[in-house]
Amino acid sequence: MSGQLTLVPTPVGNLDDITLRAIKVLKESDLILAEDTRTSSKLLNHLEIRVPMRSHHQHNEHKTSENVIEDLKSGQNIALISDAGTPGISDPGYLLVTAAAEAGVRVECLPGPTAIIPALVVSGLPCNRFYFEGFLPHKKGRQTRWKYLAEMECTFAIYESPYRVVKSLEQALEFLGDRQCATVREISKKFEEVNRGKVSEVLEHFKNKNPKGEFVIVFEGKSS
Repeated sequence: MSGQLTLVPTPVGNLDDITLRAIKVLKESDLILAEDTRTSSKLLNHLEIRVPMRSHHQHNEHKTSENVIEDLKSGQNIALISDAGTPGISDPGYLLVTAAAEAGVRVECLPGPTAIIPALVVSGLPCNRFYFEGFLPHKKGRQTRWKYLAEMECTFAIYESPYRVVKSLEQALEFLGDRQCATVREISKKFEEVNRGKVSEVLEHFKNKNPKGEFVIVFEGKSS
């Protein structure tokens, strides 16, 4: 009888955001697949979980998925975690889930932490409808995506690293105009910070203050 693949969301900041069910699943798994075993070791040690780990990230998932499927088919219960948040959301997971589904292996995803939802809600922008872009391309295709997003009539959000926040806000001003936006950084951590205002205002803020931490940037949709 085949085992089960369970996608387990892990805290995006505060370690107390882990759910009781997530802890139970991790403790009872035969193997944990981690995006970065060094990062995940800190969480697992904190939770006193002693389960074997194996690396599974975007650079090796094409090669490792086949072996994981064989382990699942042999009866192992395997948990997949990323460095933070829900696996598959701008993190590895899609290829393995697809392969498991095609192999007839049961797949389950636990509800839990993800950066997009708290950022969207705290932005102060309408969130009854929204679009999630994830990370924009670093170079090729980036302007094409901005042009696409400029026509979006609902609130939309992107993930961004601190090294490209200013660049993204500059491009947003160019392609979207001076709309309302919000930057949310270090979600659920000690130095969580939200900056709301026109794109030009938030851009000016980060030109004077060096961006730090991981960001979600939420933008007002195009006026109809």
